[in-house]
Amino acid sequence: MKTFYITTAIDYVNGSPHLGHAYEKVLTDVIARFRRMMGDDVYFLTGTDEHGQKIQQSAQAQGIEPQAYVDSIAPEFRTMCEKLEISNDDFIRTTEPRHKKVVCELLQQLFDKGEIYKAEYQGYYSTRQEQFLQDKDRNEDGTWPEIYGEVSEITESNYFFKLGAYQEWLVDHIKTNTDFIFPRYRAKQVLEFLSEPLNDLCISRPKERLAWGIPLPFDPEFVTYVWFDALTNYYSAVADKKDLWPASFHVIGKDILVPPHAVYWPIMLQACGLPIPQSILAHGWWSINGAKMSKSTGNFVEPAEFVDQFGVDALRYFLIREMSVGQDSDFSMDQFLVRYNSELANNLGNLVNRTLNMTNRFADATVPEPAEGGEPEATLRAAWQKTHEEVVPLFEQFQFNVGLERAMSFITATNAYIEQRAPWKLGKSQDPADQALLRTALAHMAEALRLGSTLLQAVTPGSVAKIQGVLGYEAGSDWQAELVWDHRLTGNAVAKNCILFPRPEKKS
Repeated sequence: MKTFYITTAIDYVNGSPHLGHAYEKVLTDVIARFRRMMGDDVYFLTGTDEHGQKIQQSAQAQGIEPQAYVDSIAPEFRTMCEKLEISNDDFIRTTEPRHKKVVCELLQQLFDKGEIYKAEYQGYYSTRQEQFLQDKDRNEDGTWPEIYGEVSEITESNYFFKLGAYQEWLVDHIKTNTDFIFPRYRAKQVLEFLSEPLNDLCISRPKERLAWGIPLPFDPEFVTYVWFDALTNYYSAVADKKDLWPASFHVIGKDILVPPHAVYWPIMLQACGLPIPQSILAHGWWSINGAKMSKSTGNFVEPAEFVDQFGVDALRYFLIREMSVGQDSDFSMDQFLVRYNSELANNLGNLVNRTLNMTNRFADATVPEPAEGGEPEATLRAAWQKTHEEVVPLFEQFQFNVGLERAMSFITATNAYIEQRAPWKLGKSQDPADQALLRTALAHMAEALRLGSTLLQAVTPGSVAKIQGVLGYEAGSDWQAELVWDHRLTGNAVAKNCILFPRPEKKS
C-alpha cells in the first residue's frame, strides 16, 4: 500500500470556526477518503495553533490564563470536525508536550549548527499580524495596508534563522519539481517572491513582550515565534512514525502559501536535514453573498448550525461542488438551495425513492434478475462506463466539482431512462414480454443507483451508506471493484422508502 500523509493548516484559536475552516477540512477529508478508496494507506492530520500575542491579549482581556483560554476554544474545532464527519487520524494542539519537544529539538539542532544567531533588530512591527515589516510592505503613498493594523517602530534583540542561505536551493527545487505547488500557476507567485533577496527570519520574541510561547531551548528568556512553532506541527505529529514523513500534501489557504508554507517551511526542513513535503495545495477563499465574511455585519455562516438545519452531506456536497480547487467562490443561500433542490433532492433523492417505490410495488420489494434489455438499457450502461472512466481521473486531479457534475449527469440520465421505460405502464400489462422488460428496468434502476451513488462516497459518505442500506447491500473493501456494472443487487430486499434530502423551507 502507498503511504499518503495529508494535513490541513492548523487553525488559530482566537475565534470560533467559520465557513473557511469548514471548507478546508471538508476538502482535505474528501481527498483523504478518496485516496483510501483508491487503496492508499492514508494518515490525515488537523489541529489547532495555540500560541502567540493575540492569544495572550485575549486571555488577559478575559482575566484568565492563556492555557485556560485555548482550552475553552480548541474543543470548538474538534466539534466542527466531528459535525462535518471529518475522518482525521490525529488532532494536534501546539500546546501539547509531544509538539513542544520536537520544536525544541529542531531549534537546538539548528542553533548548534550555527544556523540561528542573535542580533539587534530596529524596524517596524505589526501587532495584528505578529510580524516585522519592511518599507516594501507599505502602500505606494507610504501608509501601511489595513491588514497590518497598528504598526509601531521598535528596537530589540532577537534570534534569527539564516533563511537567505537556502534561497537558491529553493528556487531550483520549485523549478525542477513542477508538482510541488498546486495549482501549478501559484508557483509563479512563489518565484516572484523569491526574485528578491531573502532576509534572515526572526524566530523569537523576548518574554517581556510575549510570554505565551515555547521557550527557546538555548535561551529561556525568549519564546519561539509562530513559524518554528506552528509549521512544525506537520512533522511533530508524526515524528515517531518515520514511515509517514514527508507529507504527501499540505492543504492550506492561498493567503499562507507565500511566504510561510512555500518558503519558510521547506527551508526550515532542508536546514534540519529532513525531507520536504511532496506537494502543497493552496485553495481559494469563500465570500458570502459577494462580500467578505464578517461576524460583526452578520455576513457569516456558522458550520455547526448549518449542518443542524440542512444535514452534513448537503453542506459537504455544496462546498465541493461549488468551488473549483484553487479558485475563489461565493456562498449564497439562494445558490445553496438551487444545488440542494435540483441535484440532491430532485435528482438523487428522487431516484432513490422511485427505485424503492417501484421495486416494492412491482417486484415484492426484491431486486429482480434482469434480461439483456434493448437500446435504452445499452445506452444507460454505456453512459455509466463513460462516467466511470471520466470521474475517477478527475478526482485524482482534484477536479472534484467537475467529477460531481459528471456523476450527477449520470443520475439525471438514469431518471431519464425511467421516464423512457415507464415501469408504471409496464406493470399494468399482462404481456410476458412487458413483465420481463419491467424486471429488467427495475434491475437497471437499482444498479445505476448503486453505481452512481458510489461515485459520491468521498463527498457524501453518510448518504451513500444510507442508499446502500436501503438497497440491502453491504459494499466491499475494494472501492474500484464497486464501480463494475454486474447486477450484484439481484435478490436483495429493499426498504420501502428513504428521504435523504427533505426539501427545506428558505428562511425569510
